[in-house]
Amino acid sequence: MTDARAPGEVSPPVDERPAGRAAARQAWPGAALLGRIGRNHHLGLVAVLLLLAVVGLVTAPENFATTSNLVSILALASTIGVITVGMTFVIIGGGIDLSVGAIMALASVWATTLATQSYGPLVMAMCAILVGTGAGLVNGFLVAYGRMAPFIATLATLVAARGLAQRISDRKTQLIRPENQAIVELSTTRVLGLPLLVYIFAAVVLVGWLVLSRTTFGRRTYAVGGNPEAARLAGIDVRRHTMLLYALSGLCCGIAAILIMARTTTGSSTHGDLYELDAIAAVIIGGTLLSGGRGTIIGSILGLMVFTVITNLFILNGLDTSDQLIAKGLIIVVAVLFQRRALTAART
Repeated sequence: MTDARAPGEVSPPVDERPAGRAAARQAWPGAALLGRIGRNHHLGLVAVLLLLAVVGLVTAPENFATTSNLVSILALASTIGVITVGMTFVIIGGGIDLSVGAIMALASVWATTLATQSYGPLVMAMCAILVGTGAGLVNGFLVAYGRMAPFIATLATLVAARGLAQRISDRKTQLIRPENQAIVELSTTRVLGLPLLVYIFAAVVLVGWLVLSRTTFGRRTYAVGGNPEAARLAGIDVRRHTMLLYALSGLCCGIAAILIMARTTTGSSTHGDLYELDAIAAVIIGGTLLSGGRGTIIGSILGLMVFTVITNLFILNGLDTSDQLIAKGLIIVVAVLFQRRALTAART
């Protein structure tokens, strides 16, 4: 075979470093698995969960692996998990919602007023859902049509919803009346060993996953979050879609209010304190970009489970709550740094 180069042309230098790195990876059998984990964010989160399980078995062998503790972890994750589903949609769509905890508290208080409870548990549940969805629509209107920054709009709703919840309840905890115990039974009734609220959580996750990954609404959410101007030019009503995303987040807050009422048998203006931070953290840990346009429901739920298991380990080992908050903060920082590194590598 003849050489096609012109006389005197110098051969380009051959970079042997990739081959050297490949040989180094093949030299250690576990390197391929670690490389796959690094490329697959979901697999990495599963690995973290397995590591946390090992820590639990070592530090609290008598309590961690018990059925009651595992059910407790799932029950704790259910309420925040429903909110996390709605938060995932909002952040993928390029927004943020700081008001989710306050909206959940407002919905729980409104649903447990004596006037609402007199109509029975079904009306209570519908009230919580309508209040949550209505508050979400307010957020969406302020962001989409009022052209307010999502951070400012939802921060204002956070303050207003907390204040309204305190005004309605007169800063008192409202108990669910005996005739409305059907709400409480969502937490006490078990099917195959799991409370009904865990199944509600699973149903919300399934519906959220189907909507985001299998429907036009989901595809439009990615488009709006990735490039709003391009989405507009493609014929998507960006403002209308943005408002619907916040309404969806509010709907999830209403469902979460029903679950928190079932777990605590109360409605209170203090419900959901800092839930917005937990939900945002779970979404970030799950691989969703804060700038929007990329993310998954499964990743967010895996991120939520990481935080929930960490909380459970701190409780079982009697560690201080402040240490738990420090650990969560460090995890968020590490997750964001990994996101930035992955984006930089993808661009290069």
